Amino acid sequence: MSITLDQVTKRYEGSTVVNDVSLEVGEGEFFVLLGPSGSGKSTLLRAIAGLTGVDHGRIALHNQDVTHLSARERGVGLVFQNYALFRHMTVADNIEFALRVRRMRRAERIARRKELLRLVALEGMDDRLPTQLSGGQQQRVAVARALAHKPQVLLLDEPFGALDAKIREELRRTIRQVQRELKITTVLVTHDQEEAFALADRIGVMNLGRLLETGRPDELYARPATRFVATFLGAANLLLARQTPQGIHFGAMPVNARLAERLDGGRSHEVVAVLRPEEIELAPTRDTLKTNYIAQGVVEETIFTGALERMRVRLDHGSTGAQLAATDGNAGASIIEVTRTQHEHRTFPVSLGQAVAIGVRRIHVLPTPLSSYTAWAPDAAAAARLAEHPFLAELAARMKTRIACRPEPALDNPIDSDVQLDNISGVAVIEAHPEAIDRIEWLLHNGAGEVMVLPPLAGAPHRVLIHWADDSARRSTLAVAASLLRHVTAEAVYLGILPQNVSDTQRPMGVRSLLDARSEAQAVHGLDMRTELRFGVAAEELRRQLEDAPEQMLILGISDLDALHEGYGPLFAGATRHAMMVVYRPAGEAAGQQLIGEERLAMSES
Repeated sequence: MSITLDQVTKRYEGSTVVNDVSLEVGEGEFFVLLGPSGSGKSTLLRAIAGLTGVDHGRIALHNQDVTHLSARERGVGLVFQNYALFRHMTVADNIEFALRVRRMRRAERIARRKELLRLVALEGMDDRLPTQLSGGQQQRVAVARALAHKPQVLLLDEPFGALDAKIREELRRTIRQVQRELKITTVLVTHDQEEAFALADRIGVMNLGRLLETGRPDELYARPATRFVATFLGAANLLLARQTPQGIHFGAMPVNARLAERLDGGRSHEVVAVLRPEEIELAPTRDTLKTNYIAQGVVEETIFTGALERMRVRLDHGSTGAQLAATDGNAGASIIEVTRTQHEHRTFPVSLGQAVAIGVRRIHVLPTPLSSYTAWAPDAAAAARLAEHPFLAELAARMKTRIACRPEPALDNPIDSDVQLDNISGVAVIEAHPEAIDRIEWLLHNGAGEVMVLPPLAGAPHRVLIHWADDSARRSTLAVAASLLRHVTAEAVYLGILPQNVSDTQRPMGVRSLLDARSEAQAVHGLDMRTELRFGVAAEELRRQLEDAPEQMLILGISDLDALHEGYGPLFAGATRHAMMVVYRPAGEAAGQQLIGEERLAMSES
């Protein structure tokens, strides 16, 4: 590999701006780091270049550890957005600057300069000053200068940002041609998805300092694994649906599962479905649709953009239970975006206010186990207060999902309650309470898969501890942890806990479990986490770790409800300042999921 990053972390004034990033970039690959402003992508690029140090992790270039080497010793070429040319030097002198520093002979310098000017299409401009060049030409000189000393790696930090659209497209084409001709490993940082699609062999998407996903542009667009990537790489409608053994349902409406992507079996539960605007069909009636019917709607906006027609259509909840994961906060309306070709427009022209039937050609279901949140409390007022908890509201906003309220008087005395619930949707959220363990057990017994316990003053965590009671709960716990950690700037730490009196022969097994856990987290769930091994009683050790520092959160996985009460009950008793989440999958279901996880891990390692 040309570039290898292993759990690279960078903090500024206590804030984590690059969070445990691990990445491999192949020889001669054009890799694009894509993300919004403040996502950590430029900081990561500067760390690779050696312009900023790292607080944790390792950086290797061509199998050489360069973590502690200076920028000059790393031998990389770097191009910035602002050109950074020497204004008093000619084009020739700018390009030859690095070669003069390296004491290259004059004839070799001239030959190298002419070769580079040919590559960037600036032949004959050797004697011009930067002020005599256009912005695009100046950036071409910056690229030529970065390549002068034949670096093994070229790093580009938003080099097209200051250019107009036409020049930007020309320069993109030039850089791609140069990169292919020289076969140089290149990393480009940008926030422009069109740029990423045009240039990348592979894209890595960053947000909140964490590398969320990597893959080919077409793969990430068609089959994203996270909400953020789905909505950042083009427009996307996120709808809540229900997965059953027979397929998926939007509200009461079943969707032909053969036309959706294959789903793993298991319990009936809520999922998040991605509908790209171009995959949506509009028709005058349900019977005239050629695709899967999902809802009725009303056209609220149409925009002519030349080749395409963009529309906003409001879902009609009177005819269907289909709903967006997050609705418009101004009016509570569920608005979906639709893109149609001119042929579709001519076939079925529509006007504002017109009622339409909505169908979908292709549905992609996100593999996230966290679909939405429901605030549970004994009465409506308490549920409404809990739904407004700052940390819960922040999570829901970042996840682009809803928070529902569900008052349930049985929570006051869940042990003696004979109330039976069905179709519990999303994560059940309860307030910290002396009897929280009884409420958790009651919700899990009635079908909840995850229960979050929120103390009134709990804030966004800086550190998330992950632990499972037995190995069969590993995969589901990692999946939930990965889903949550994509939306908080927290360090992830898996705690493996062995009995205090474990024999010396068994201790290596504990270390192996740490390695297996980290490997599965990376390969199957895209989560890079640190691992720690502790000895003692699990509940006592978890409490000790939580009390060591504020602003922590615990994610606890179980596959046996009896084990929850007997082994971990004390964690939830009394006052606590830490948010906690219990992830429950019955042993049989957890075993099936574990097998799927092991198959995916084996595929990633082959």
